[in-house]
Amino acid sequence: MGIDDRLAARLSQLRIERGWSLEELARRADVSRSTLSRLERGEISPTAALLGKLCAAHGRPMSRLLAEVEPAPPQLVTADRQPVWRDASTGFVRRSVSPPHPGLRGEVVEAVLAAGADIPYDAPPVDGLEHHLWVLSGALSLTVGGTTFALGVGDCLRYQLWGPSRFVNPGPGDARYVLLIVLP
Repeated sequence: MGIDDRLAARLSQLRIERGWSLEELARRADVSRSTLSRLERGEISPTAALLGKLCAAHGRPMSRLLAEVEPAPPQLVTADRQPVWRDASTGFVRRSVSPPHPGLRGEVVEAVLAAGADIPYDAPPVDGLEHHLWVLSGALSLTVGGTTFALGVGDCLRYQLWGPSRFVNPGPGDARYVLLIVLP
């Protein structure tokens, strides 16, 4: 079973554990019932924005959701064993450098955002989630708490999520960055 199939099964399981119908989850996540149904059946792969909405509805960071569909991580994770997730519609690539574990509060993620990509998140998956974003190459425009930050190579931004956020790559090339995530 591939990661998309495991993700579809986990999303369905989360909804059922809460006793929510597809209609209830659709209302909470502001996603159509038909999209949720197709997602849970594994007929479509979720975009980063869709996963962001579902994670917010379920109150968990995307990294935790993705970790729940992968085997428990060993202490050493070699580069060739680090899980990679791709959103083909936006050109977003996410590598779990240090896959999260339920007993840990922090993790490291490497991300690449294609030139011109724009990913809005309506709400944080967990209020107060702390991020440290370090740009390795390219440029990134990040809006958090109503403030937009223009980040270039070597810049590091620390912030907490309490509302909507937006990641935009103004180009011309891909933006590669490291995101350190710390649970509140």
